[in-house]
Amino acid sequence: MRASLLAVFAHPDDETLRCGGTLAHYAARGAEVTLVCLTRGEAGRNTDPALQVECLATQREQELQHACRILGARPPIFLDYHDSGRGERLRRHDPDATINADPLEMEARLLAVIEQVRPQVMLTFDPHGMYGHPDHLVAHRVATAAFSSSGFRRVKIERLFYTVQTREEMLALQSGQALGVLDGLSPDVFAVCDCTIAARLDVRAHAGQKRAALFAHRSQTGPASTLGTLSEAQLQPLLSTETYSLGGSRGVIPEYPLTDLFAGLRVDFPLPGPPS
Repeated sequence: MRASLLAVFAHPDDETLRCGGTLAHYAARGAEVTLVCLTRGEAGRNTDPALQVECLATQREQELQHACRILGARPPIFLDYHDSGRGERLRRHDPDATINADPLEMEARLLAVIEQVRPQVMLTFDPHGMYGHPDHLVAHRVATAAFSSSGFRRVKIERLFYTVQTREEMLALQSGQALGVLDGLSPDVFAVCDCTIAARLDVRAHAGQKRAALFAHRSQTGPASTLGTLSEAQLQPLLSTETYSLGGSRGVIPEYPLTDLFAGLRVDFPLPGPPS
């Protein structure tokens, strides 16, 4: 069976920062790479004053489509929920916001995608959602639930991985021109220790793609954003290595930590991998 990878995230740009290199790596090997996005990120804000935006949801959808093309992934699949916002902008009364949606309905929509794309491996947020965004936590919960219930269905996902940040990475992102969403958060809660890392991928060969995909999200990486103004010292580690913890497995893990998310699985890659 052809290798198939499914990534499940909440907003446009979530897919690139922590696993864009992984998506590009497997797409380059001929795997089918599919992204599910719960929302269109309409509760965010445009951080590029030079960008004329009439509808932020449409703008961010187009940016995600562009990023997916850069990474070699299929066109994104939107589950059509609304961005919940966070903090003072939390949309408590929007019935279509992910925080208010029926979680079993959301899981059913994701399971329908799983039946369609037949992934062996699925990626999503860690249990803390990187920085606790309510939509990130929903994405984590629905993907984990779908992994569990897929065991009773025709398409059984073999492995679930969570995108994680090491303590050193988080501290670097909190220094200098700090990534604002991490302000005041403890690395001992929102990062992971080395023994938790179940997979570590070298993505340096795709650093250019990952950088281009990140900045394809122009409304999120403008001069008024902290994401778009990270220093090279902060950005470089994110362009070289991507790390994961293990959310679940239906078989033996051949090594720990893995250097290939598909290691030991009976799948075909139509294109050769990187030279050893």
